[in-house]
Amino acid sequence: MHRRAVRSVASRIGGVLVGMLVLVACGGGDGEAAEADDRLNVVTTVGMITDIVERVGGERVRVTGLMGPGIDPHLYKASSGDVRRLGSAELIFYNGLHLEAAMADVLRQMDGRIRTRAVTDDIPRDRLLAPPEWEGAYDPHVWSDVSLWMIAVGTVAETLAEVDPEGEEYFRANTEVLLEELEELDRWVRERVTQVPEELRVLVTAHDAFNYFGTAYGFQVEGLQGLSTVVEAGTGDVQRVARLVAEREIPAIFIESSIPRRNVEAVQAAVRARGFEVEVGGMLYSDAMGDPDSDEGTYPGMVRHNVNTIVDALAPGTVAESEEGR
Repeated sequence: MHRRAVRSVASRIGGVLVGMLVLVACGGGDGEAAEADDRLNVVTTVGMITDIVERVGGERVRVTGLMGPGIDPHLYKASSGDVRRLGSAELIFYNGLHLEAAMADVLRQMDGRIRTRAVTDDIPRDRLLAPPEWEGAYDPHVWSDVSLWMIAVGTVAETLAEVDPEGEEYFRANTEVLLEELEELDRWVRERVTQVPEELRVLVTAHDAFNYFGTAYGFQVEGLQGLSTVVEAGTGDVQRVARLVAEREIPAIFIESSIPRRNVEAVQAAVRARGFEVEVGGMLYSDAMGDPDSDEGTYPGMVRHNVNTIVDALAPGTVAESEEGR
């Protein structure tokens, strides 16, 4: 979706949501629960943010994530319950870069009443991807590059310490542990993907959620839909991708947990019509993580799942090696 289109959607619903949030905040929202719990009340949007806030904040925060498994943040609309949670929060973390579409502008309007912070604010602009179809806006899917998500971790830690100065040392200690884990994860990803032959490092997915992954780890990324899932893929998109897969003889394409699989299956059929068989190599977590009780319900677990799924499908025979990263 073009940037001006996103803003148009935001302008239509932003005023209504902001008004509701103000009423909730003035009315106390979940005040009784807050009085019984002296932890910092934090609300987050996507699961990847929820995970790092829980890791950094630890026992000093009570985190409520608005978007669980299978939720597409591009299409997300706040429910009345979400409005109450936002209104009673002491701190709100969101991704920014228009990932949350209309919600992003609403949350920025909340700043001043309730502290809000986009976790992507501190990522250097020259490290962000700016696809021409978004007219100067940036690709929001930064978490697919682990090194960029480490910068988001630092932003979370800094903001928590500003709101809760007494917990600064505690937050710093948790951050050091998490960053060490993510540094190791980034090294593991770089090593693991070398098992895919260079000519097969083509990642075909339902939408363009993995461009940072491709830039960081050496893959050509082809999404059926653009950066946002608001705009549906057309027949031309299906044929374009099918032609690439058949010509390059790419062995697998991938579905995503938060997007219906029909478009990817349409590509599979179009490739077959060209005389080549391509497998659906598995499901990737793009805009949402897995179930909270699963390994994929954490950011590191999600990354490991995605990388192992990609490598196992594009370079068959490496399953044994993949167990080291599970």
